[in-house]
Amino acid sequence: MQDESLSRQIRQKVDIVDIIGERIPLEKKGKNYFGVCPFHDDRSPSLCVSPEKQIYTCFSCHATGSVFTFLTNYENITFAEALQYLGEKVGVDTKNIHIKKQNPKYQQYYDLYDLTVKYYQNNLSTKLGETARSYLEKRGITEEIIKEFQIGLSLRGIDDLTKLLILKKYDLTDLNIMGLSNGDHDVYSNRIMFPLYDPNGRVVAFSGRVYASEDSNKYVNTKETPIFVKGDCLYHYHIAKQECRISKSVIVMEGFMDVIRASTIGIKNTIALMGTALTNEQIRLIKRLSNQIILCLDGDKPGRNAAYKIGEIFLKEGIEVKVVTLPHDDDPDSFILKEGKESFLSYLENAVNYNDYKIKVIREDVNFNSIQETSDYINRVIEEISVIDDVIRCEIILKKLAKDFNIGYNTLEKKFLNLRKKNQKPKVQLEVKKVSLSRKNKYRKAMEQVVYFMLTNEWVISEVEREKLLISDLDVRILVKEIIYYYKKYGSVTIADFITYLSDKDELLISLNSIINASYRDQLDKETLYLYFGVIREDSINRQIKVLEKKLREELDPKRQAMIGNEIRALRIGEIKNG
Repeated sequence: MQDESLSRQIRQKVDIVDIIGERIPLEKKGKNYFGVCPFHDDRSPSLCVSPEKQIYTCFSCHATGSVFTFLTNYENITFAEALQYLGEKVGVDTKNIHIKKQNPKYQQYYDLYDLTVKYYQNNLSTKLGETARSYLEKRGITEEIIKEFQIGLSLRGIDDLTKLLILKKYDLTDLNIMGLSNGDHDVYSNRIMFPLYDPNGRVVAFSGRVYASEDSNKYVNTKETPIFVKGDCLYHYHIAKQECRISKSVIVMEGFMDVIRASTIGIKNTIALMGTALTNEQIRLIKRLSNQIILCLDGDKPGRNAAYKIGEIFLKEGIEVKVVTLPHDDDPDSFILKEGKESFLSYLENAVNYNDYKIKVIREDVNFNSIQETSDYINRVIEEISVIDDVIRCEIILKKLAKDFNIGYNTLEKKFLNLRKKNQKPKVQLEVKKVSLSRKNKYRKAMEQVVYFMLTNEWVISEVEREKLLISDLDVRILVKEIIYYYKKYGSVTIADFITYLSDKDELLISLNSIINASYRDQLDKETLYLYFGVIREDSINRQIKVLEKKLREELDPKRQAMIGNEIRALRIGEIKNG
């Protein structure tokens, strides 16, 4: 565990809402903030972030912790790395923190790609890169964009990259594994090189594009490697993370050239799928960016079909989806080049709700001269809108159907209401905390409430210490001792700091998280506190009585039996006096 005073100093300078809000969309409700929990398959905002307590809790999966806990779990980093990251963020010196390098082999691979990026960039800036630079310039790719996206150039058939990397002491076997060399030859030759990044912004692969040849393979992409799994990456994600926080939405495109083109006109809250079918990991990453997704895929039929399929996936995830359909089979890249910024922005602003888009797509291949196909179409539309929450939109669609097909509105409405009733799911109340609390007896509740009071009302700590309570449950007894120790050592205690203090004590942390998740009361006076003390004493007395009663049953000596009986009576009289 790193120095506790350093972690307290850093934690007190950091706002947990800012740190979590940089990673997942948060919405303020009352005094707390809520978002979709990233630690389980969450489809409604069940993660609560408390700026007052500087902790987060999930009502569903019970994930609980401080800003350090969140970062270590979300970013898959060590506590020391989280400490260093936050220290640099708030200007606290963390140079004495020792971070053990993990998996040096993989770090070597990342270093290898960093060097390769620089090599390709240098090629583009030399005389040998004049033709490629001219090509990029004609396509509206400026020097600024070239630098921003680290665009480079692989040279024609001279295998210089492989030779350079071997000179830099990289093993040829590794170059082959990492998709940069094939045998002792460069994989990429005479192509404009676009680096591909992982979600943390590290270069892990390339896409090489032809620019001055008739090669039938327009793009050549790096094969999957130990650091590059295509389905785990989204192009531009590491930049979009910040931009989506500002814009409150994410625009999903097909190719990286679409993203680059959008960037030239100032639109940077964009990511690209790069031709992959949407994977579970990509869904998880996109959900972290925003709950408002705009699909802006190619305008041709495959692009429209892809929008239909992807929109359906996000709809099932409970995410609001809108769709932009570009005209003339254009993709965003070609459309922006031809029509310009203002026209593209207009399409984005007029993106249609996915349900409306879906109805439009369903209509495309219907033969309305066929009564059967017309009937199927109308039934399909009613089925689709039966799950839409906006009753006004539903009524507008039903009235339009009635008018377009000369059908009685009441007939359509009856069908709609029947389907709506059938599809309606009972509302699930997020009462998980209360359910778990109800399973605890009154003595356990009293013990946990006192622990919670100790962390939220520091004066309670001295009261507990003075009372010398006999707490029967071992985990709570240890928590009480740890809180007292922590308070004496540091002079104050908060829930967030105490969670950090317990980060290497797993069993205690589980008990503390259970207490935090149990919705115990915050407000307190001495009279209330002593009522809880009384319940804890009652538990202690009852346990002592049970032990003595067992002895009494086993004791054969009448004198000893009488003595034990007197002890039991004395305890019971004391119990009555105390309450």
